[in-house]
Formats: sequence, C-alpha cells, structure tokens
Amino acid sequence: MTSSNGLTPEQTRRVLALAMDLAREGRTGELVEFVAHGVPADASDASGNTLLMLAAYHDHAETVRALIRLGADPDLRNDRDQSPVAGALFKGADAVVTVLREAGADLDAGTPTARAAAALFGRAHLLTD
Repeated sequence: MTSSNGLTPEQTRRVLALAMDLAREGRTGELVEFVAHGVPADASDASGNTLLMLAAYHDHAETVRALIRLGADPDLRNDRDQSPVAGALFKGADAVVTVLREAGADLDAGTPTARAAAALFGRAHLLTD
C-alpha cells in the first residue's frame, strides 16, 4: 500500500529519518531539497522534535533560518513542552537564539520558558534589545 506521494509507510518513515539527520547535522541545502520535494517544514520525530528544533538544538543557525523561510513554525514545542529557543539557550547556540528572536519566537512559551532558560544559563542578555 502506498500513500498519495507514492511512498510506502516504511519509505516515508525512512525519508523523515533522513530529514531529521540532515537537520541535526546542519546540512541546509540537502534539507531544503527534501522540503521542496514534499517533506513538511514542520515534520517531527516520535518525540515531537521538529526539524527546526533539531537544527536549533545542534547550533545550525543557517538551517534554522532556511526552515523558517520555508514556513517552519518557530514556536512548535516537543512532547516535553520544550521550545526551540529554550533549547538553543540551553545549548549555548547564541546565533540560533538571534535567528529565532528575529522570527518572532515566543519567549514565554514552553517549559522552561526561554526567559527562564536564559536566566538559568546566564544568557539573559540574548533576550534584551
């Protein structure tokens, strides 16, 4: 049985896994191609981590920027209620925090909020104008 895109469920699972790896690795050009060919910009893994969340957490600012341009929602939280901007603050991904703030990321969403994460990890200066 195949889906409307012509892929079997197993093939779809594999394509999504590859896309997640590309986001983790910051392979922006290849990831953009995957999205151009039908992978949703807000695709997520079994834990609710979106492509943007994985790119943010692994400090790939250009990948985050590209995903936002492709329509990825900067505020989608994973199953643990963590936001991409809070994850970036936790990991010390300062350039990613800047990109997400420019995209209008909600600094008060999630657990912990970005504001709480910034205070906890000594990065509150990244959230001020």
